[in-house]
Amino acid sequence: MTDATIRAAFLGLAVGDALGVPVEFKDRATRRANPVTGMRGYGSHQQPPGTWSDDSSLTFCLAETLARPGGRTGPPDLADFGRRAINWLDNAYWTATAETFDVGGATRTAIQLLKAGVAPAQAGPRAEQDNGNGALMRILPLAFHATWQADQLDLNAAWALTEAVASVTHGHPRSTLGCFLYLLLAHFLLKGHAPASAYEQARKSARGWLQTSANSAVLYEWPRYETWLDGTLPGRPEAEIQSSGYVVHTLEATLWCLLRHDTYAATVLAAVNLGSDTDTTGAVAGGLAGLAYGEAAIPAEWRAVLARRADIEDLAARLAAKG
Repeated sequence: MTDATIRAAFLGLAVGDALGVPVEFKDRATRRANPVTGMRGYGSHQQPPGTWSDDSSLTFCLAETLARPGGRTGPPDLADFGRRAINWLDNAYWTATAETFDVGGATRTAIQLLKAGVAPAQAGPRAEQDNGNGALMRILPLAFHATWQADQLDLNAAWALTEAVASVTHGHPRSTLGCFLYLLLAHFLLKGHAPASAYEQARKSARGWLQTSANSAVLYEWPRYETWLDGTLPGRPEAEIQSSGYVVHTLEATLWCLLRHDTYAATVLAAVNLGSDTDTTGAVAGGLAGLAYGEAAIPAEWRAVLARRADIEDLAARLAAKG
């Protein structure tokens, strides 16, 4: 995996996040009246232009763990990721402006449990109401792990890896399944498929795996993602696409934006202008759009103001070197 590919994914995610930060929590009607068309500042969190949020911070924490020796080939060191997450919350590690803000409830709870000594794989809250998008927003670095990179993808092994990493902050199988479907789409983008083709390949693979799975939790959660799996989602009207912080909504909104637009900029602006959880929808869509279209497709003026761009590029290079 090349440095350029990982850099495009990380910059794509961080730019999408930063586009959404100033307008987070504003509804769709507000966005229609005043749509985001470029990088803004201040607004919801009073941060300067180019500032990204917890979505990118925890993505980069996970990437740092994978960038350690053996991190992309063996079992990820969940304790290392847990320590980095604690350092982020308590000491503003891997933040854009040395300030931690916009922390999700399940993530905060998980980090407190980690600090109390709970094992990382058990720290993520696992009640049904704990299915926010906090694992999905940070999971993209796993697409560069050897398990997800394999030409002959072992979906059972990919599930186990995804479950372990997601469970550090989100322990419910619905969150893991959302992360799994997202990474499956990223897998086929990385194999060179255009977005529509990657989606069809991901959908076909997921349905085949789900139909033969013996995992009762997976089988129970499958219907929650039926709209994603049945192929009808891209054709649905915007009114049926929700952009809340619920993991299912974020995954659906991401795919809808990716498949209805054909450039990086159009994809992430569509995601942000859905309103509500704008930074996370922008980040999750931006990561995939970065993979699909490459770094050069991210408008130069957006990249120019992105906080800690050089550090992000350095992290991408270090992660690529471990492959």
